Amino acid sequence: MTYQLYTMGMEEKSTQERAEPQETNTLTTQSAQETTLSPDGGYGWVCATAAAVINGHSWGFNSAYAVFLAYYMDNEIFPGSSPMQYAFVGGLSLTYGIRPTMFVGVVLETASLVIASFATQLWHLFLTQGLLFGAGVGLLFIPTAAVVPQWFTTKRSLASGISLSGAGLGGAVYSLAAGAMISSLGLNWAFRILSIIAFTVNSSCIFLIRDRNTAIGINQGAFHITLLKRAEYQLLIGFGIFTMLGYFILIFSLADYSISIGLNSSQSSLIAALFNFGQAIGRPLVGYFSDSAGRINISCSMTLLAGILPLTVWVNAKGYWVLLFFSISEGLVAGSFWATISPLMTEVVGVMGGSSGLNMMWLALVLPSTFSAPIALLIVSGTNSYLGAQLLTGLAYVAAAVCIILLRGWKVISNEATAVSEHGNDNAQNTEDTMGSCLCRDISLQTKVYIYGRACGRKCRV
Repeated sequence: MTYQLYTMGMEEKSTQERAEPQETNTLTTQSAQETTLSPDGGYGWVCATAAAVINGHSWGFNSAYAVFLAYYMDNEIFPGSSPMQYAFVGGLSLTYGIRPTMFVGVVLETASLVIASFATQLWHLFLTQGLLFGAGVGLLFIPTAAVVPQWFTTKRSLASGISLSGAGLGGAVYSLAAGAMISSLGLNWAFRILSIIAFTVNSSCIFLIRDRNTAIGINQGAFHITLLKRAEYQLLIGFGIFTMLGYFILIFSLADYSISIGLNSSQSSLIAALFNFGQAIGRPLVGYFSDSAGRINISCSMTLLAGILPLTVWVNAKGYWVLLFFSISEGLVAGSFWATISPLMTEVVGVMGGSSGLNMMWLALVLPSTFSAPIALLIVSGTNSYLGAQLLTGLAYVAAAVCIILLRGWKVISNEATAVSEHGNDNAQNTEDTMGSCLCRDISLQTKVYIYGRACGRKCRV
């Protein structure tokens, strides 16, 4: 069958073959330029470390919102407020802001925490711990996510994993610290102390961040809408949307779920902290193995595992030790998106189009990040059970895995088409190496589906 496909493709050469899109060659040229221009380390490790610290004191604070949420709900700090309204505060704090300066982000994050310490009504939290804090986190995170990959080629995933591990470690530390500060110093002073720490640490680390936009020649346009016409980019967007739908349910639900099964506030804080600690360990590991085993390969397996665990372990976690196991194991894989998305974006659009691709990705994640936790709490309140939210979490990750598996098929075909275009068929080990070329021919849809399916499941490093 494969040989027949090969024969069909070779017979239909001439005009159509000469009219092959030049995008492949362009991407190949870009890849060669990236390898030449990127130092693959050097000062990039300083940038990655500084980014990790910044993420720890921005995303890490946000991850600790689960502790604040449990405190608000248990003590009725704002009487008459529903769990869904609290969830919207956390959701808003994750989705606001696109690429202005990092110093503005520091000011906004600090101001949000200080003003939140004076909140007396729930709408005060919407504006401070929600919108204002979200703006600060967005302005701090988005630039670092684009800068770190500029310094690396073969170690790009590892560097991204290290820079994002700070978010997990910060979430673990501040989930415990926030609970302790609230208990000993009160809610208001917990906010104020966090604001002082955020301003001091983040301001210092920003001075260490350097981009390589001039050296690489990156296009600084915020959005390239034409990317949305590319199927591979649409799959990457789908991967992000489904992942965030499950991820933020976990972030904001684990502490409250712990209390719902009879655990105390200290145990629920530990559950949330261990989930974040698992991410601090898992993200660098995912990055390391991505560089050696293939970024798309690792992303496929980790995302699928992140979907299986809620469907098998979390739904059966009715006691402390089982939930403890789930929080650690799920933490190791649930945040793999953050460690791989920047390297995956360069695989799809190239390093010079990475900033624009990431900008549109962040914009696409606004809705799932904002509404995932409220949807989960709506399901919980409507059914008096967490089962629906648990199933939604697992199925969302499985859907994300399907998107990345289909993206893998595109990458395999793209690589083979590039090899055929550059070297002809002399380097092909067998006729299957021409499947990318055959897919471009005027053949039946059934045959194309067959070729694409083989590409998705083919054993190779991508």
